[in-house]
Amino acid sequence: MLTRRNAVMIAPGIFATRAATAQQGTRIDITRARTEPVPIAIPAMAGATPDGARIGAQIAQVITNNLRNSGLFRPVNRDAFIQTPEAAAATPRFQDWRVINATFLVTGRVSGSGDQLRVEFRLWDIVPGEQALGTAYNASASNWRQIAHIISDDIYQRALGEQGYFNTRVAYVAESGPRDRRGRRLAIMDQDGENHRFLTDPGVQVLTPRFHPNAQQIAAMSYAGGQPRVFLFNAQTGRQEVLGNFSGMTLSPRFSPDGRSVILSAVRGGDANIFVVDLGSRRERQWTSGGGLDVSPSFSPDGTQIVFNSDRGGDQQLYVMDANGGGARRISFGNGRYATPVWSPRGDLIAFTRFGRGGFAIGVMRPDGSGERILSEGWQMEGPTFAPNGRVLMFYRESQARDARGSGYSSRLASIDIAGFNERQVVTPTDASDPSWSNLLS
Repeated sequence: MLTRRNAVMIAPGIFATRAATAQQGTRIDITRARTEPVPIAIPAMAGATPDGARIGAQIAQVITNNLRNSGLFRPVNRDAFIQTPEAAAATPRFQDWRVINATFLVTGRVSGSGDQLRVEFRLWDIVPGEQALGTAYNASASNWRQIAHIISDDIYQRALGEQGYFNTRVAYVAESGPRDRRGRRLAIMDQDGENHRFLTDPGVQVLTPRFHPNAQQIAAMSYAGGQPRVFLFNAQTGRQEVLGNFSGMTLSPRFSPDGRSVILSAVRGGDANIFVVDLGSRRERQWTSGGGLDVSPSFSPDGTQIVFNSDRGGDQQLYVMDANGGGARRISFGNGRYATPVWSPRGDLIAFTRFGRGGFAIGVMRPDGSGERILSEGWQMEGPTFAPNGRVLMFYRESQARDARGSGYSSRLASIDIAGFNERQVVTPTDASDPSWSNLLS
């Protein structure tokens, strides 16, 4: 049985009881896992009732999908299992799991009554034959999918030594219609595409949504009322408000790391400059000036620097400046023009879009401009956003889709590891663009 150590709330409405865990054990380097994914056995969780067994199987499947899709784990085929899930949940026979070459084993048991759910989860380190993690979650039955994401994050961190990214959301622009008359709505979903919701009506165009650090609020440019302005949306209640009454067009909003202000670009007199708006007082401060277009600003995670793209030098390139607007210096020098920069949550990289005669590309570079690497190239792609652990990027890729009449157009989300491997399409109900990845839900 799990030993009660301390109870903590780790997500809204979800309480966890931590069990004693092994302090030493197998730890896999992420670089190695990219070429040799970690073998992990994930049987269905045992259930005290038929409903418990059903939810236990669903939780195990979500964990399996999360870990497989990361590209860093290889779930062992369940046909190879020797010990039954029920027996393993009671006492694993480690030799039965060693013989099928599993490095880790996930077991669990689901119980509860009515709307209340209890999920007991254990991660076993097969090589030494010991428990690596143990937690019991108490929550509403409707939160079973979030429990599966939290367990996935626990496994990722214990096996790889870094924070996971599964208990997160993605905000994006849901697109529909012909390319010259696209409808664009604000939408939100879990990182695996489930729990999808539209936050705005079809008749209002919305662009460039960006999550608040608390993962509950979204800033976006909206054409509500016929004027392009920055709005703040509450992801839970649907409430929305205008950030401020700027003269001219406002675009590319993004929250500061502390969540107390929004940085954006405002177009006045043919130029675009960068402004910071305090959310408490709604006071605006102008950070750049002069001719040209300064757009797409993004803070460094420590809040001391800002990256943006500008044509101030005659061509569209990336610049980094101090958080007070001083000391701007160019950091991009490759072949082509650069746009949509975003700072990694780890602070070590800046992701960008590069485009020119050779097409479009998504890449990363260090904050000083060194070490530029292209991760993916295509006909048209843009808008990178980092997972909260800084290990995965999401962006959107446009394609000239062909229908029965020989014409068409499509825009889809994709994710890719920062090493440039494991590119995957992110499934959405409609065409999609402009993704923004939230922090871990808490």
